[in-house]
Amino acid sequence: MKKLLIAAGLLVCTVFVNAQESATCYQKYAKVFEIRGANEVQDGTYDDVIITIRKGRFADCFLGKVTVTNGEVVKTSIELSYVDNTFEPFSRTYKSDEAVGIVEGISKTLLTNDEELINIMFVGSIKPKKKALKRAPEPSFDL
Repeated sequence: MKKLLIAAGLLVCTVFVNAQESATCYQKYAKVFEIRGANEVQDGTYDDVIITIRKGRFADCFLGKVTVTNGEVVKTSIELSYVDNTFEPFSRTYKSDEAVGIVEGISKTLLTNDEELINIMFVGSIKPKKKALKRAPEPSFDL
């Protein structure tokens, strides 16, 4: 019986670790935003954003640049960053012409005509980690 419980415990741990390892870059970034929150994104041009592209189970994340005007992402301003530190336009056609708002540091999802899901993540707006309490050391008094 003990062996069965140990095996079940190992299986649960393995599944949990594998689930963490198989999380997409989008899911990993989204988790950070969820835990720490984000400051409001001000109008301006940001060259330190993460552009996520998802389709089905596939997800990829790239560095990029985008302009925010009136608290919304300007779709035509989205650019991808290359290893030589240049930027090139991210050309996609979208199913909707609606404005792209930003909530908690992440743009609303853009849906392309090719069924890709696009989000812009403003990593510079992530709030700093909260201070952790300092634990007291174990007592080491001679009794």
